[in-house]
Amino acid sequence: MEIRQAVIDDLPAILKIYEKARNFMKENGNPTQWAGGYPEKELLENDIKQKQCYVCVEDNQIVGVFVFIIGEDPTYQIIEQGAWHDSMTYGTIHRIASDGRIKGITQKCFDFCSEKNKYLRIDTHADNLPMQNAVQKYGFQRCGIIYVRDGSPRIAYDYLSQDKDS
Repeated sequence: MEIRQAVIDDLPAILKIYEKARNFMKENGNPTQWAGGYPEKELLENDIKQKQCYVCVEDNQIVGVFVFIIGEDPTYQIIEQGAWHDSMTYGTIHRIASDGRIKGITQKCFDFCSEKNKYLRIDTHADNLPMQNAVQKYGFQRCGIIYVRDGSPRIAYDYLSQDKDS
């Protein structure tokens, strides 16, 4: 599987993947995390323009998408019921989704991001058990609760690669 930066021509495929992801979440006990059409087309266009959106490609088909941002994330400045495990520069992973055809996309995403930055942060909705399982399986540690822009809580995790100096 190849991971590359998304380009604007990828937008129709990305939108379809997020639609499938929203349906998957609804069918699996998480109906509110991406309700109301989130992430919106305008947000995704901005992610692409900012060179923060990545796609996972298998057999020339986009099968997954995520956003990866290195540097301060405003929603991570305040954490409750815990603390981050480090204060070094971090990479934040947002909005991981797949079309469901290929297994292991989340792990490939985490591998890709940890190669770009050794300290990672991620958050997820309390009802998103598949993502909670994926981050814990990879080695992320639960840190506490953060709040996203609309004020709703998310479980926050971080991960520090054992290979910090490379």
